[in-house]
Amino acid sequence: MDLTDRRTEAQRLFMAGVAAADPYDAVARALGAEAPALIVAVGKAARGMAEAALAAHPGVPAIVVTNYENAKPLAGAEVLASGHPVPDENGAAAAERVIAALQTAKGPVLALISGGGSALLPAPAEGITLAEKAEVNRLLLASGAEITEMNLIRQQLSRLKGGGFARLAAPHPVTALILSDVIGDDLRAIASGPTTEALGVAADAIARLKARGLWEKVPASVRAHLEAARPPAPLPPVTNRLVGSNGQSLAAMAANAKGAKVIPAPVVGDVVDAAKAICDAAGAGITLWGGETTVEIKGTGLGGRNQELALRIAFEAERRGWPEGWVCLQGGTDGRDGPTEAAGGLVDSGTLARIRAKGGDPEALLADNNSNAALALAGDLLIIGATGTNVADLGVLIRV
Repeated sequence: MDLTDRRTEAQRLFMAGVAAADPYDAVARALGAEAPALIVAVGKAARGMAEAALAAHPGVPAIVVTNYENAKPLAGAEVLASGHPVPDENGAAAAERVIAALQTAKGPVLALISGGGSALLPAPAEGITLAEKAEVNRLLLASGAEITEMNLIRQQLSRLKGGGFARLAAPHPVTALILSDVIGDDLRAIASGPTTEALGVAADAIARLKARGLWEKVPASVRAHLEAARPPAPLPPVTNRLVGSNGQSLAAMAANAKGAKVIPAPVVGDVVDAAKAICDAAGAGITLWGGETTVEIKGTGLGGRNQELALRIAFEAERRGWPEGWVCLQGGTDGRDGPTEAAGGLVDSGTLARIRAKGGDPEALLADNNSNAALALAGDLLIIGATGTNVADLGVLIRV
């Protein structure tokens, strides 16, 4: 197997993991026989999930809220597109539409929830504007906060998150089928838990913001809301079912790679530490992992956690003197890494040399968080387009 073959194999294994998180199949397997009175699907996988639900229950009113890349028309459904990762006015309008539908539902509600739902369906708490909530989101992203910590805070600033969806549907019961993009599959963290109890209370959100040095940076309205917040009403009856996850996709990759080594613990935390840990674990042959890392933004460049992790692994391999012929793919299962068109990076033993040959300084580009430009010079951006699903990130490393 030469270098080109290894690159092809890495992408084949990654796509096997993406296919295992197919939203249509996940919902079709989990649906019950009883038809709901309303279907609400939200997240990057919302359209595929809703399509499966409508195939089983045609004629049921359905609202789909998803990102612009996945917002294709769906017969029988009202499809609404909104912004991700930064909430926008279309998302706020979609949230008001969902709230109105929940409050006027005639019976049981089927909620189809997937990653990205938190940003796609912003319903700021009273006294907080969408711009102010978006600023909190921006500050958290730039701080390197992990998704669970971000969602704990965002739940306290929303009418839909942290069980708000279920409370608005009451007295009608809610059944939620959930496709997880959260490592560990804590249902309270996926899309900020619209049908679950919250991850914490306002005091916890305040403590996290202060610990990251963000308390004085967030808008005054956010501070005032959190300081005056009261405990929420009890959560009404709701059934939550996990139908797809990062772990299931990692298992599918392993099933397609005979003899592969699987890193057992999810790869999380800062990309600097993650790159070292992956290279420490990787031996000869194929190594696979799943997870979701974070990036502390110190520069002004363009990229995302997957692109930066792939580039850092290339540097680690060079530093360790790995023989030529190795290949590494690191990508997001949704097909989009950060505010770019790439899903991640597909690097190899020649990546850094190709960047330098094109006149780029890979060290300087990395220091500026400009992994997208660096990988573009090498021809190593992983471009697969929007996948219609989202179960966090997957990685493949092939060594000779």
